[in-house]
Amino acid sequence: MSMYKEPLYTQAYMDVGSGPVVILLHGLFGNLAMWRPTIQALQDNYRVVVPRLPFFGEPIFRTHVDNLVNALTEFIDWHQLTDVTLVGTDLGGQVALCYADKFPEHVDRIVLSGSSGLSENIVYSMDYAAIRDQINQVFYENKFASFHLVNSVYQTMNTSINGLHVKYFAQSSQETEVSHILRFLKHRVLLLWGLQDKITPPEVALQFHDLLPHGTVRFIDECGHLPMVERPEQYTNHVISFLQEAEVRN
Repeated sequence: MSMYKEPLYTQAYMDVGSGPVVILLHGLFGNLAMWRPTIQALQDNYRVVVPRLPFFGEPIFRTHVDNLVNALTEFIDWHQLTDVTLVGTDLGGQVALCYADKFPEHVDRIVLSGSSGLSENIVYSMDYAAIRDQINQVFYENKFASFHLVNSVYQTMNTSINGLHVKYFAQSSQETEVSHILRFLKHRVLLLWGLQDKITPPEVALQFHDLLPHGTVRFIDECGHLPMVERPEQYTNHVISFLQEAEVRN
């Protein structure tokens, strides 16, 4: 008699549309809402799946990149997804790369923006002023760094257990260097980067490009660390072109 094990993944997620599967992966302070324009642009022609990565609410011993990769693995296995396109930003991009390295047969292609794994200019401070300044650096235009966003991040950082989660995930991200992974990836990878990204500057995108056998880099001007939020139309146009390129080749 076969028995099903409950998956490690217990977070909320979105699953809309039909067609080739595109999985959107947010970063440490991201959420499902940041992908709304991307979902709207893709859902007519693709099955868009947006899991919430378990950064918070897990035991402290699970606050490392490997646990995020394991959660994504069980999520994909549980839903029996294959030939997926992984679209990741920030730490979500690092998770995408680690998953593709472990399970290359499940991945069709990858899109990265401001990905962790090589170099980041970020300080995880619990001071309100420092958090505000850091968020202002995330975006090219400060209109995105609203009081609500700054206050939300501040409240997260200053909840003792969440602050520890942020600290340990940040340390794990720095320790989980991906250069050795990039050299052996056979997937096509689109590096979609804000030209004014101060957290992972354009030079980081070029470092990724130099290490990837099948990488393509596209820069979006007047854009910081989160192009899907700041320049959603340009971002989605690039993503759709990349996906349609795959369909023509197939």
